[in-house]
Amino acid sequence: MNAKRASIAALAIACAAAWGAQAAADKGWRDVLDTPAARSNLASRALLNGLARAGDRIVGVGQRGHVVISDDDGKSWRQAEVPVSSDLVAVSFPTATDGWAVGHDGIVLHSKDGGQSWTTQLDGRRLGQVMFEYYSKSASALTDDPKRAALLVEEAKRFQAQGAENPFLDVWFRDASNGYIVGAFGLVFRTADGGATWEPLQHAVENPKAQHLYAVRGIGSDVYMVGEQGLLLKLAQGDTQFRALELPYKGTLFGVSGSGQTVVVHGLRGTVLRSTDGGHQWQQVPTGLQVGLTASTRDSDGRLVIVSQAGHVLASRDDGASFKPVPVTGALPAAAVIVAAHGNLVVAGPRGAVALK
Repeated sequence: MNAKRASIAALAIACAAAWGAQAAADKGWRDVLDTPAARSNLASRALLNGLARAGDRIVGVGQRGHVVISDDDGKSWRQAEVPVSSDLVAVSFPTATDGWAVGHDGIVLHSKDGGQSWTTQLDGRRLGQVMFEYYSKSASALTDDPKRAALLVEEAKRFQAQGAENPFLDVWFRDASNGYIVGAFGLVFRTADGGATWEPLQHAVENPKAQHLYAVRGIGSDVYMVGEQGLLLKLAQGDTQFRALELPYKGTLFGVSGSGQTVVVHGLRGTVLRSTDGGHQWQQVPTGLQVGLTASTRDSDGRLVIVSQAGHVLASRDDGASFKPVPVTGALPAAAVIVAAHGNLVVAGPRGAVALK
């Protein structure tokens, strides 16, 4: 894997242990999970990894716990109050008021006021304990294989011992109650009560190599996750397992989108794959690019937009069957993209958030 989703996983996974050891050695060090995000006039111009629409508002999340919000389609931004300074990676708002953000140190934040203020629902210090308590009580009932049950408990112990070492890399909520979070080494959790409690799903995911998961999205009545080495998982309506789907591509995937039975995935080397039958058969869609396609979004008219780590913007008006480049002034390396309330695109990345003209 020679590239990662812009500014998300490479530093999150490769450097987490080293950072924690160094920080603990520093006198006066304070855990980022106990340190509110610092105020900065440059918050909207620094690294931002995720964007979401909260009604007509746009919410962006990024480094050092920065959350910025815009009520004028991305033209101006103001900073929100956040109780941690962990790097944030992704954000989801199923309603105009309720939203969730996730990131490094196993952090899960919740907002009830459209992103203006946030509270912690879960962090890496408690993540492993939640897993251990759940599988200690339930592993034997979740599988008929005693060895598999024992492995689930052992895996939970490992996460418990690691503490706040592993990042969450994406979040998606269907409504204000039901949502999923995914992350490094195959982490998957879901909630049915708005994050008051979280249930680990390691037992329900066909990911035996514990590959990193970079995106989770609901498409129609199903839920899809994508990750390393062409990993694509589907939870069909009425099923209890995320089942692996076979793809004609074994590179890393960064995003998934679609509608109804049409599913579009994208990743390294300009790769876009499309299925019109819920993931059974796939066709490669030409993009003319050889760079990582890092994020995607859909607007109310069905337009699908994909952005790249080099600043390319591609758009499809035929449900992902073909893409055309969108002319933009000045390439902006992108980690996230969203369609604003009045139709313009807003992208975010290492240089902050910009409303494209």
